[in-house]
Amino acid sequence: MFRIFKSMLVGIPISITFCDSIGYVARVDGTSMQPVFNPDRNHQDYVFLNRWIIKGDDIGLQRGDIVSLVSPKDPGQKIIKRIVGVEGDVVSTLDYKSNVVKVPQGHIWVEGDHVGHSMDSNMFGPVSMGLVTAKASSIIWPPSRWQYLKSEVPVHRLNAIITS
Repeated sequence: MFRIFKSMLVGIPISITFCDSIGYVARVDGTSMQPVFNPDRNHQDYVFLNRWIIKGDDIGLQRGDIVSLVSPKDPGQKIIKRIVGVEGDVVSTLDYKSNVVKVPQGHIWVEGDHVGHSMDSNMFGPVSMGLVTAKASSIIWPPSRWQYLKSEVPVHRLNAIITS
């Protein structure tokens, strides 16, 4: 009994530190990021969310990266979206209150890949970088979908960005 308690006493803090500093695995729910995530509605993808990459002053995120962030509409919810614009970019929106938005300093423009089926910047505007919690780096489950995630803006949005 003492050995189990001792293992837990050491293992739990190490696990918490790893998840908080390095990364963790999360299930992707919904269809907003199809076809990248959950292309088959019968199975859900699990991704590795890299927290290490967002530490420090130079976060190193770029257009095309898929990130996990706290929802600006519901702080109790985490969402996963693709960065379409970074600070200084002028983005042509898809049904936002203005047709064109300049992304302010310290903000990003995020969208789901499944146009029209996503709660994203087209609903709530530019997102503060402070809401980003991790970068999705790979699909780890199911095994048939193992892959590193590419950092690329969807083809239908390439002409929507005027870079700074």
